[in-house]
Amino acid sequence: MENKNKLLQAIGIPHSALMSVIFGMMFLSLPLGVFVMFHSEIGNDINYEFPLNEFDIFIAGIGISIPIDVQIGDAFIVIWVIFVILFTIAMLGPKEGFLKTMSSLLSHGKLQTKSNYMVAITKWFSILILISAVINFVQEGFGVSTVPPTVDNDLIQFFYVSIAPLTEEIGFRVLLIGLPLYAFYSHKNSIRHFFSSLWSPSSNLHIYDSKRAIILIVVVAVFFGVSHIISGEPWSNGKFAQATASGIILGWLYFRFGLISAIMVHWATNYFVFSYVNFISQVSLVSVQEAFTHSLVNTMEIIFIIAGILSVAVLVANQYYSKKETSLEV
Repeated sequence: MENKNKLLQAIGIPHSALMSVIFGMMFLSLPLGVFVMFHSEIGNDINYEFPLNEFDIFIAGIGISIPIDVQIGDAFIVIWVIFVILFTIAMLGPKEGFLKTMSSLLSHGKLQTKSNYMVAITKWFSILILISAVINFVQEGFGVSTVPPTVDNDLIQFFYVSIAPLTEEIGFRVLLIGLPLYAFYSHKNSIRHFFSSLWSPSSNLHIYDSKRAIILIVVVAVFFGVSHIISGEPWSNGKFAQATASGIILGWLYFRFGLISAIMVHWATNYFVFSYVNFISQVSLVSVQEAFTHSLVNTMEIIFIIAGILSVAVLVANQYYSKKETSLEV
């Protein structure tokens, strides 16, 4: 037991420090995104007053155009407020606040992600970045590149990147995972139970056989990967493996921790990253593509990858000692 605590604390101290840094950067991205939308000139000939005649959204692999009449800045603020609310909920709960949970990690070495959404979000975001980096490195070794779709306007891209975590998580996770799980495992017939089950499946459904849920998560993740290279403005084929791996992580987060965790990890890969990249593009007077290679972005990526490695180490250590304690009890 003493060796376990020493090992977990040795990993936990740098791990919690990096997770706190990532949390701080996430918090700072909220005002940076507002600056990008309302005070930058990344849109060139358009700004926040640009009229939107329709929403082009992507739900469950289907592109849908919703006719509207609103300025892009007004639509962005609505989305931004939703994310601020979700960020606040994640920071404060569900059981303990982010800072208290991190303090517990330092004191006891065990990472209780169920006690705080933000801990799960920062941890799994770093793991997602780590896995994406490994996939990209391996694919490039075989000559497979990951090329994003062509962008007509950076401001419009930032808007649609920001809205994607909401539409795609509702479309792929809630509709394609949450509804089937409710149909398989629901034990009540009420409106409240229905929405509670879609919000957090594992907390509200009697899921006695997780294999079926895992198979469903993987199948939807593959569909999520395929959709990125065949639908809408498609990526190159190299995106399939990255998007599929991301879909598995997001699907597991939705199943295990609830919709808020899946949305906010997706938000981190989209809004969080792009707010910094677009801000750098504006202040450094370089293109968005060039901003992705900026030293600050490279430093952020290094922090994410190291945090991802430590997150995996903490998961493995906790799993190892849990099995060891169980075998001793038996």
